[in-house]
Amino acid sequence: MIKRVTISSEAIEVVNDLKKRFGELMFHQSGGCCDGSQPMCFEKGDFKVGNSDVCIGSIEGCEFWMSKDQFEYWQFTQLNIHISKGRGSSFSLEIPMGLRFLTQSRLFTSEELANLEPLIFVTD
Repeated sequence: MIKRVTISSEAIEVVNDLKKRFGELMFHQSGGCCDGSQPMCFEKGDFKVGNSDVCIGSIEGCEFWMSKDQFEYWQFTQLNIHISKGRGSSFSLEIPMGLRFLTQSRLFTSEELANLEPLIFVTD
């Protein structure tokens, strides 16, 4: 199965550091508020997901969510999460470290589209 979201080795180091400090984590791909399209990292459960969100996979054991509306635009792309120096303006856990997560994307090939990991939807 092809992953919808991946993570760079540098970003893995930051995620592991944050896990040591905060415990279980989760990500939500921002849709325009707070630093544009920056992926935001929270302690698991601190960001409330609902029926308007979809889990597109996990990185380093952390669920990665985005709104269904935003996913409509990004469904044909693989997201790769990177880390960059510089303070972002969101509520993401890495911001006080002088770092921020960034999303890069690439289009899936038609072969990859036929073999994607399944999505997870919130059910009531």
